[in-house]
Amino acid sequence: MAERAGVSVATVSRVLSGSYPVTRHTRQRVLRAVEELDYVANSHARALRGQATESVAFVVNDVRGPSFALVAHGVEEEAARRGRLCLICTTQGHAERELAVVRTMRAQRAGAVILVGGVMDDERYRRRLAEVARSLEASGSRLVLCGRPPIGDGVPATVIEYDNEAGAHAAVSHLLARGHRRIAFVGADPLGTTTATARLAGYRRALREHGGDEDERLVIESDFERDTAHDRIVGSIRGGLAFTAVFAVTDSAAAGALTALNDCGLRVPEDVSLVGYDDVAPATDLRPRLTTVHVPYEELGRAAVRLSLGLREGTISAADQHLVLGTHLVIRESTAPPPPPARS
Repeated sequence: MAERAGVSVATVSRVLSGSYPVTRHTRQRVLRAVEELDYVANSHARALRGQATESVAFVVNDVRGPSFALVAHGVEEEAARRGRLCLICTTQGHAERELAVVRTMRAQRAGAVILVGGVMDDERYRRRLAEVARSLEASGSRLVLCGRPPIGDGVPATVIEYDNEAGAHAAVSHLLARGHRRIAFVGADPLGTTTATARLAGYRRALREHGGDEDERLVIESDFERDTAHDRIVGSIRGGLAFTAVFAVTDSAAAGALTALNDCGLRVPEDVSLVGYDDVAPATDLRPRLTTVHVPYEELGRAAVRLSLGLREGTISAADQHLVLGTHLVIRESTAPPPPPARS
């Protein structure tokens, strides 16, 4: 391009970046060359060279999860609207890899580093994330916790949450209102991640408040995935566990529970009612369509970018860096009153 315009490479750079004054004639020659060569600035390369706030980093365990994909879409949409590049990084659930990714993004001077999804919320995690937040702040960046709880007072981090426990409480209260008393919870994470812990707390609170059966055998350990939930439900039924409803920790787990119930000769909702959490695919693809808790995942992503970059730009105050979004129950065809007791 410099050759086409008859100027130096440095002059082309000055014209395109607007970082240094050039004569009107020179600018016209460079812009004419841009048009003739159909030149498009490589914003990715510019971001990787460390120019201050051209990128927003989105850090997630696994991009294949439908809820993570929706958050990523919200982040990308808002970042693009603000002229920022969105970089997606995965950790596969490894804490040390997450830390390494954050350090890399700090070195690349990302405008914000957005950590998404539940974690093991212990003292070590809080201490480590507080150090990361301060380090990013010192470098002119911002740590954003999206779908994670705050890590303590005075820590320079933006927090975008949703009312996780309240969503679970609403789901189980709905089942209790329909007459169910023995409600299985599938998805009790033995590692104690924040997402599973909050949903389990909502389940237990609803049982306590509305007279449900608090039999701990009804709390079934599982991860968030379809196959694991399927195996745990099949094993529980074959082991003699009786229940008339299932509350699954995610819609994917609910899909596994539905298949498991069918495999055991039980119909949904005629024999067992079923509720999920997330309101993502496969909630409306299942038959019957799944009653579930809607989480505004795309808005979580948009708000993560909006609040963090707004703080840097001076349009949003530091006092407005903690946002809690609501959830609500979407009632479809997978719930009904429990079947009448069998006659002896």
